[in-house]
Amino acid sequence: MAEGREPRRGFWRENSLTLFFGIAFLVVLACQAVAGQAEFNEQLTVDGLEPIGFADYLVSSEFAVDVTENWQSEFLQFFLYVFGTVYLVQRGSPESKEIHKAGTESEAEQRMGDHAGADSPRWAKTKDWRQTLYARSLGTVMGGLFVLSWLAQSITGTAAYNDLRLRQLEDPVTWAGYVVTPDFWNRSLQNWKSELLAVAAMVVLSINLRQRGSPESKPVGAAHTATGVEG
Repeated sequence: MAEGREPRRGFWRENSLTLFFGIAFLVVLACQAVAGQAEFNEQLTVDGLEPIGFADYLVSSEFAVDVTENWQSEFLQFFLYVFGTVYLVQRGSPESKEIHKAGTESEAEQRMGDHAGADSPRWAKTKDWRQTLYARSLGTVMGGLFVLSWLAQSITGTAAYNDLRLRQLEDPVTWAGYVVTPDFWNRSLQNWKSELLAVAAMVVLSINLRQRGSPESKPVGAAHTATGVEG
């Protein structure tokens, strides 16, 4: 083994963080589907209608809107966080970069163009539109995923909302009519506020609290005023 080279620990070990959250996501999604079907069938029974099977529920607008309304709030959270932390800082938080580094930083600090290293991504070494695009790719993709999931929520929400209205013998509404309803904005805003609160809590609590070994925390012995330092 070459000196200074870390030994390979295997696919599962090297990707354990992604695999854990990916598997946890699928488990929770399955649990949500089971609970959601039970709740939906209770509503159908109250309305004097026949319950539906699990497979039918999985392809229903009711299940789709419940899933997508959570997705869009998550992607909004990361979109705002990725772009916000470019210019906004919090003294003492590892979730913030150092105070004097607020802004896009120099090409030398970002290892771009002439300052790129041999192991730098290929587009980071260019000096044209590819570098500009790549330098903002994370926030752009997060923003795009938010827009797509918001659109999916609005479409599936329209179908679910109209399904409810038809059961109540009311006329359905158009997509444009649904996105201005209290139902749509209540679904969206109640998720947005929880995500923003969670981010704010993480930023503030990490100033004085620690979690040994976590990159989301400062080292246990780091000063409370230390900013942009990860454990």
